[in-house]
Amino acid sequence: MIRNRLLLILALLPACFGTTRAQGTANTLENDFGGRVSLTLDKKIVKGVHVFIEGEGRMSDSFSTFGRYQAGAGVSWKINPYFKLGAGYQFIEKRNSEGTWKPRHRVYLDGSASLRAGDWQFSLKERLQLTHRDVSNAFQSCPNSLALKSRLKVAYKGFGSVTPYIYAELRNVFNDPSVIATWSTASLAYADYSFGGYNDAYVNRLRGSLGAELKLSKHHALDFFVLTDYNYDKNIDTNAKGTKLKSLTWDRSLNVSLGLGYKFSF
Repeated sequence: MIRNRLLLILALLPACFGTTRAQGTANTLENDFGGRVSLTLDKKIVKGVHVFIEGEGRMSDSFSTFGRYQAGAGVSWKINPYFKLGAGYQFIEKRNSEGTWKPRHRVYLDGSASLRAGDWQFSLKERLQLTHRDVSNAFQSCPNSLALKSRLKVAYKGFGSVTPYIYAELRNVFNDPSVIATWSTASLAYADYSFGGYNDAYVNRLRGSLGAELKLSKHHALDFFVLTDYNYDKNIDTNAKGTKLKSLTWDRSLNVSLGLGYKFSF
């Protein structure tokens, strides 16, 4: 009962942020279980300034499919004990539902604020990211997706080398294709369709994680976590000229991943 109510709330929340006049229908909720493994090399340049390179691989379909890998580099600047800025680039290769690998390029800027209260640390991180990908139909997908990720994290630093944490994160996309159309109950099809531009904004992901960071030594650290993702993405099907809307649906998925990260700092 509680689980069903939670899923209903998750399904309704993102719809409140959409600006699409043609509401569409929600597809069946899909569930998956997988894993993530990551590696980060972090180099201190001067006090407060670090550069890093990172890589990550992801498994899906109950660990039976290698569905995504990414690599990137960036820089971070800790202005003072409370504020930090960062920027970076990521190359992403992702397998789609047809089994084809599709590359993406992402640049991002982020800022975070943190506050220490005894052994507790509270932080808020905002990341603005732009992701470029090749699309076969620009009326169905934006080739340059702009999104903002907001994460609230709480960590406990009273266990020495082990730091347990929990966080919640949401992602807001700003420029999905806007659909203007009317559903005809007589013909069971969309009529009066027009492309409204890239201006549809809505929350398309809610994420929560529970984990622990283990400091092995001055240079080595491990991160163990469980991650839950609820995704809510618009799926538009139009003809190549963008003059006919064939269908408008919302893909929903609830994914759970086990994760392991390794970080080397020097």
